[in-house]
Amino acid sequence: MAVFIAGPASWNRLVVLDRLPEPIPHMQFAEDSWETVGGTSAGKALSLTSLGREVLLYAQTADDEDGRRVRSALADAGVPTLWEMSDRTERHLNLMTRAGERVSLYLSSPSEADGAQDARIRQAMADADALVLDLAAEPLRLLPMAAETGVPIWVDVHDYDGEAEFHRPFLAAADAVFCNADRLSDPVAFLRSCITGGATLAVCTLGADGAVAVDAEGVEHRVPAVPVEVRDTNGAGDAFLAGVLDARLAGRGVRESLEAGARSASTVLGTIHLHPALDPVLG
Repeated sequence: MAVFIAGPASWNRLVVLDRLPEPIPHMQFAEDSWETVGGTSAGKALSLTSLGREVLLYAQTADDEDGRRVRSALADAGVPTLWEMSDRTERHLNLMTRAGERVSLYLSSPSEADGAQDARIRQAMADADALVLDLAAEPLRLLPMAAETGVPIWVDVHDYDGEAEFHRPFLAAADAVFCNADRLSDPVAFLRSCITGGATLAVCTLGADGAVAVDAEGVEHRVPAVPVEVRDTNGAGDAFLAGVLDARLAGRGVRESLEAGARSASTVLGTIHLHPALDPVLG
């Protein structure tokens, strides 16, 4: 197995609006809405699987209708999984605009894992070439175990603002850090701080402007986005990380890997799902 991924797999309702709601009582009409698989870890696993990379996704779901939908969809899409059964399946309501702005409302979150599968998880991590630990309570619990394996750890801190406490253990453990620029006033300065802190690669996606990265030697790299007609931006960041990780495991350089990430991200922008592999599964 090449990549072990731990983190969220959820069932989401997406609602497209002409603008994000203002914090006052009012009424808006949705332009579109649908339900689909969500979760940043599910997105990464789907993209890596489509790239031909061996993957194991470890995630939590419940024995409920939404959990069965998530598990069935990922199985039909060919994603190998190790499920931790929870009292609740993670569910989100995502309010979106066509420009990619988003407010995510967490309707339910998984219960705390009991550790019964820890021996199996530890072995799976030790056998991997890379570990992806996403922002959630269960991956946070697994961080010390992951660090003990010595396998490189990749983290995605999404719209980190440079201050939130929850993200810091992930950043401290990371060999590779990914983020977006939504809440960073100076993305390059943040990337350099990650390298100073011990990471060997730090990458910030810039939406339509592509991505910028800083490598272990402090060299800055920039790549443009691949032009594509956008239907939905969910999963683009996950696909970008997957493309970079796949290329790095194949021995590619930083610039070439970033270009692979941009190509991977472009493949998910034309679907309303996390990845086109879900189109024949969910319609």
